[in-house]
Amino acid sequence: MDSPLSGLAWLDRNKERPDSTADWLRRLATGDIELTHEAFHSLEPWRAAAHLRELLMSCGVLPAVDKRICSLERWLIGHLVDIPDSDHAQVIRRFATWEVLPRLRTSSQKKPITPAARRHAADQVKQATAFLTWLAARDHTLGTCGQTGIDAWHTEQNEYTRNTMRAFLLWCSASKLTRPFRLPPVQIRRATPMPQPERLKLIGQLLSDPDLPLRTRVAGVIVLLYAQPLSQVVRLTLDDVGHSNYQTLLRLGEPPSPVPEPLAELLHRWISSRDNMNTATNHASRWLFPGRRAGQPMHPDALAALINDLGIPTTAGRTAAIRQHVLEMPAPVVAEALGYHRVTTAKLASEAGGTWSRYAAGDHWRSPPGWTPQSST
Repeated sequence: MDSPLSGLAWLDRNKERPDSTADWLRRLATGDIELTHEAFHSLEPWRAAAHLRELLMSCGVLPAVDKRICSLERWLIGHLVDIPDSDHAQVIRRFATWEVLPRLRTSSQKKPITPAARRHAADQVKQATAFLTWLAARDHTLGTCGQTGIDAWHTEQNEYTRNTMRAFLLWCSASKLTRPFRLPPVQIRRATPMPQPERLKLIGQLLSDPDLPLRTRVAGVIVLLYAQPLSQVVRLTLDDVGHSNYQTLLRLGEPPSPVPEPLAELLHRWISSRDNMNTATNHASRWLFPGRRAGQPMHPDALAALINDLGIPTTAGRTAAIRQHVLEMPAPVVAEALGYHRVTTAKLASEAGGTWSRYAAGDHWRSPPGWTPQSST
């Protein structure tokens, strides 16, 4: 790290107090705390424990595991302890162990788990626990629950709760824990896009106002121009920024997307002055938006708060951007270039009244000749 004294001060802080970082390191060295992820689940305060765990993962001392899966496993331990009915706790443990966690681990092999996916997994467990309590209050169990009980529960819940509970109910049915029942189809509602003139005005403001924070300007334009969710924006690295024929490119899908001026100038200026680079946490980080945790990018919720503070609604802005793209270009091209699923862009094009039915043949998966990822500056 550039300033070792700050690291020594961090280790020296409250070093004689039990459960301090220095105390944990001593106990890890003596074997009093096992050097495993499971051992870290029980350490408190959990934020400090998570920070140390991520430092150890970044150093290769602990095996790398998705941080959001670690977070969910730690939270699950406390949640199960707080369930008063032992039978309910057993069902929830089975659901989390054999359904929720395996699905997250499989997803993490393809791409990192987003905070939204982590919250959704926890909500599935919490709603399943609440459903068992709801049944018990009516002198029912899973074994006596059938179509009548499911219908009664559905009428009392909002749309989010019904959709969140779907995985648990389907798991119960597949495990034959309930009587046969059928669920209504899932209702999907899309965010209302902001008007196109408002979107263009916000892009102009971010590009031209020097008084706004540089990080927020760059991230906000990527959302409004390329229709990128912040969960994907924070996963961008320096290797996703490149050049071809004197033009800056940003790899969001295939092929990489051109970056117009003045965004290109802002992007390079931000790369040379990124925050959170002065400690061991993210020293020499390749993240475009480094975070405060070791080896981790900035949390998308934290970045969203900075953008929202400027009066920019990220969801409505992203919805407006992708809608405009599918009106101007064939949906498959938009999907490939911006990292969307083809079915998603096809539906959006149909809803927006797009008229593209076909597009010119060619290899849209190949990067342009001369693509060279940008080295760190």
